Amino acid sequence: MTATAFRSEHDLLGSLPVPKDAYYGIQTLRAMHNFHLSGVPLSHYPNFVSALAMVKQAAADANHQLGYLNDKKHTAISAACTQLIEGKHHDQFIVDMIQGGAGTSTNMNANEVIANLALETMGKEKGEYSFLHPNNDVNMAQSTNDAYPTAIRVGLLLGHNDLLVSLERLIDAFSHKSDEFAHVLKMGRTQLQDAVPMTLGQEFKAFSANLTADLNRLKSLANDLFTSVNLGGTAIGTGINADPRYQGIAVERLAAICSYPIKAAPNLIDATSDMGSFVLFSGMLKRTAVKLSKICNDLRLLSSGPRTGINEINLPARQPGSSIMPGKVNPVIPEAVSQVAYEVIGNDLSLTLAAEAGQLQLNVMEPLIAWKMFDSIRLLRRAMDMLREHCVVGITANEERCRTLMEHSIGLITALNPYIGYDNATRIAKLALESGRGVLELVREEQLLDDVLLADILRPENMIAPRLVPLKE
Repeated sequence: MTATAFRSEHDLLGSLPVPKDAYYGIQTLRAMHNFHLSGVPLSHYPNFVSALAMVKQAAADANHQLGYLNDKKHTAISAACTQLIEGKHHDQFIVDMIQGGAGTSTNMNANEVIANLALETMGKEKGEYSFLHPNNDVNMAQSTNDAYPTAIRVGLLLGHNDLLVSLERLIDAFSHKSDEFAHVLKMGRTQLQDAVPMTLGQEFKAFSANLTADLNRLKSLANDLFTSVNLGGTAIGTGINADPRYQGIAVERLAAICSYPIKAAPNLIDATSDMGSFVLFSGMLKRTAVKLSKICNDLRLLSSGPRTGINEINLPARQPGSSIMPGKVNPVIPEAVSQVAYEVIGNDLSLTLAAEAGQLQLNVMEPLIAWKMFDSIRLLRRAMDMLREHCVVGITANEERCRTLMEHSIGLITALNPYIGYDNATRIAKLALESGRGVLELVREEQLLDDVLLADILRPENMIAPRLVPLKE
């Protein structure tokens, strides 16, 4: 490689050769050399990169309006931010998501890329910071400690709707299946033992209702938690090095740019150091992950077999299941979703520990918090889309199998209890267990109920809803 492939840049620690075509600069390069950790660069989360550009755009607008940033520089910075918001040059965000310095490397990655893009629009060479500087101009009236956490919040808001859409579509898929299976009688189970009759539709409706509760909470939670930002607080929340008017203008501009109701936090010192909003939202994501895994466990059980298990439903066959057992097909989609759930649960613990680890006026563990938040949302969204597309929409019911298991279940005696009495019901249940005969067969044999009444009791609408009939004396 020739010498002309690099440009020299200088900082506090000295000079380094920076790739000539790179839009990032020396501080980004140092961070790249220092932090070979997760292997996940900032560019992995486009909403985060766009959010960083939105924060820088809002700051530039405020500084321009207040007369601290001239027209030429403001125009150039705005053009650079627009390109990033549109998804261009995200590959220049190369710093690892895990980094020391409380996010300074991320902030400088953004400052340097925006500065060099701006210089390019001004007709200057990359690295000619005497014309437009990453710190003096792009980072004007900011600190990493207010720009970075504000960008995390905006990035989460930008990606939040995609998560809601995926969850809503999965809920709808379960709801459609509940309608499709509304007539399929089966045996409900508790503690993995036969309980009382229900319909397969009711079982799937419960999946839908279970996730709907989380959808309703998630719809409001992000706006409640992430629209309050500490932008303008600079280093610790006191607003040092910023015009007194700057905060109000910058926050107002950020709200307009990102189209969310961004507002200033009521106490900027508190907002700079407290990570409670991330802990609460991560806990909600964990709750959804736990629910998804439980549902997937149920789908695996209900489809188990096919010859020696429950086998009440069929999951779509997605791939051959064994390298040694011909004909085996495994429930790979629910299995993968559960593994995602475990990852999200682990992310929540990592984030919780990072939030607790803050000291005094700053939490230096914010990079880990940011990574785990974005990672959990990405994983959950992909897992829910996969579960819906590759599994739920293709589930079919084995109606005869459901009915046969129900009619041969000892649990069916519970439905007959109001008509034949507890003592008779207990005796019939014990006899059925000992003899291997069916409950209905024994009831008919002892003429405890006539066929007309028995048929009425076993009607689906009478088996699956409240219906208490007084026992005849």
